[in-house]
Amino acid sequence: MKVIPRDEHTISRKNISDSALKVMSRLRNQGFKAYLVGGAVRDLMLGGHPKDFDVATDATPEEVNGVFRNSRIIGRRFRIVHVRFGREIIEVTTFRGHHDSEDTSTRDKSAHSRQSDKGLLLRDNVFGTLEEDAVRRDLTVNALYYDSGTFEVYDHVHGVADLKRHNICIIGDPAQRYREDPVRMLRVMRFAAKLDFSIEDKTQNAIAGCAPLLAEIPAARLFDEFLKLFMAGYAQRTLELLLEFDLLQYLAPASNKKIRRDAQARRLVQAAMRNTDTRILDGKPVTPAFILAALLWPAVRVKAEQHRGHGEPLQVAINNAGQDVMSEAVQTLSIPKRFSIPMREIWEFQSRLERTKGRRAAELVDHRRFRAAYDFLLLREEAGEDTGELGDFWTDFQTLSLEERLSQAGAGESNQRKRRSRTRRPPASS
Repeated sequence: MKVIPRDEHTISRKNISDSALKVMSRLRNQGFKAYLVGGAVRDLMLGGHPKDFDVATDATPEEVNGVFRNSRIIGRRFRIVHVRFGREIIEVTTFRGHHDSEDTSTRDKSAHSRQSDKGLLLRDNVFGTLEEDAVRRDLTVNALYYDSGTFEVYDHVHGVADLKRHNICIIGDPAQRYREDPVRMLRVMRFAAKLDFSIEDKTQNAIAGCAPLLAEIPAARLFDEFLKLFMAGYAQRTLELLLEFDLLQYLAPASNKKIRRDAQARRLVQAAMRNTDTRILDGKPVTPAFILAALLWPAVRVKAEQHRGHGEPLQVAINNAGQDVMSEAVQTLSIPKRFSIPMREIWEFQSRLERTKGRRAAELVDHRRFRAAYDFLLLREEAGEDTGELGDFWTDFQTLSLEERLSQAGAGESNQRKRRSRTRRPPASS
């Protein structure tokens, strides 16, 4: 273990959450060890300002829960404790041990691990020492520990050296670690993109043989990883890495081949990722629905063309194509309805934007989904899709008042439907 004293690192307590400092201090006062760990230490070492702070301790989840009334134990596969301070949550994990050194003490009888016949970790609640916990973590740069009592940083796996080399490196044998948890391959992509680091040779060489294991990960967990990959401000670089290592097929199989082979489809998705990154950088809101709409649109276009070949009108074809693609997509990503519904509306809106005449066209601008659909139309044009300059039309048209839009669309009073007069029938004679 390498110990980095206060005068050899850049971490300052003033950049650490007061809540995290309270958690570590209270655990130490109760006789436990407690350290800031993971991404917060990594980012602080790099001069950043982390938003989330995790604590590692030798106290069991039940013991942590006993120290903090404002806490609760969550998880089955990995049992952790959330300590809540208002809207802030400090995640506290117990030092993890090796699977062959299962805890048989009386401190926590629920501590155990279980693996599938392929090596996938189903449960990992074996507790251990600080040293064991360090080598059980995934990446060297995420396995640094900061002691807020002594101001020292503990490095068991050359994490500081990899930070200086700008290197992403798996701890231990990469193939074995990927078999234990295939999502680690996505984490390698995510942190390489986020930190703009290179990937160490052994870490990347093992990916090709282990990638198919991602097909065994539950769709709900993959969707959580999808959000982390694409909604944190470095989606464009993440997409490039997923394509380079052929991992996108496990997140979006319906569009993967089209994106890899069709330059226009690839440009569309890249533009969506780039725009999302820009909005996040500018502090503007983003939604997974828009990213998903772009990511799956290449597959929707192919399906819609097939439906059109069977004689279906454009809007019906897009609706049916969207249903086809969604049915396939949810097998991989468990997309909640709060995202899938607006995503499909963005697709279906594309055919409505082709109609530029009449009252419906004039009123379309006021629809709650217009802005997202309009932005998506511009992305399609940016990627090279021929829309007949619809983008220019709607760019200008939306600046007009409703009365001006009605007039330009040829939907004035004279074109409104007139009420039909009703003629009363005489009562039937008795």
